[in-house]
Amino acid sequence: MTRRLELPDTPGTAALGAARMSAPSALRNRDLIAAELRRVAPARGRALEIASGTGEHVIRFAEVMPGLTWQPTDPDPLRRASIAAWTVQSGLDNIRPPLDLDAARVGWAEEEPLTADLVVVVNLLHLVSGAEAETALTEIAAVLSPGGVVALYGPFLRDGEATSEGDAAFHASLRAQDPAIGYKDVIDTCACLVEAGLAHVETVAMPANNLLLVFERSDVA
Repeated sequence: MTRRLELPDTPGTAALGAARMSAPSALRNRDLIAAELRRVAPARGRALEIASGTGEHVIRFAEVMPGLTWQPTDPDPLRRASIAAWTVQSGLDNIRPPLDLDAARVGWAEEEPLTADLVVVVNLLHLVSGAEAETALTEIAAVLSPGGVVALYGPFLRDGEATSEGDAAFHASLRAQDPAIGYKDVIDTCACLVEAGLAHVETVAMPANNLLLVFERSDVA
């Protein structure tokens, strides 16, 4: 699933040491996402973050939701090194070592010893193909515990259309680099998780035309 894309805020390491990376968008949105997660997340249990990137999200989430044990993941070894370095720097003891996980790989939910009461995905789906996104969502649903919550944050198309000129331009720039990737439609995303057995709880409007989509597994074990 790892692609080398030209993005507006490609993470850098300036002034942070050899391993820690920083992404401007993560610093801009992590407090807003954390506030919404606190509202919908279980108070205790296991939280799985998919495609944790630099690690700047998970250290904030773990700080404000200390009752959850956080499992960051990423398929990129440089990102995993950054996650580990940020975890050490944070001093938090409710973050596990980052796991090498490609969420778009078919079958990982059965192979990995993972179950989660909360799954968080931030800014991933527009960076993978439609088939990869469907696989990731189906596998995520499979690891969710009864009563568990999935929270997806990012940009989405509405009825097949971007909602701003900026979003349309970014979507086009992604498609120019790889025609298979780009923004996913919010209806298709919701339908995929509902088909996988989850219930759509709410859609939260976030800054910069982003959305937070919240789902839960209501079936009893």
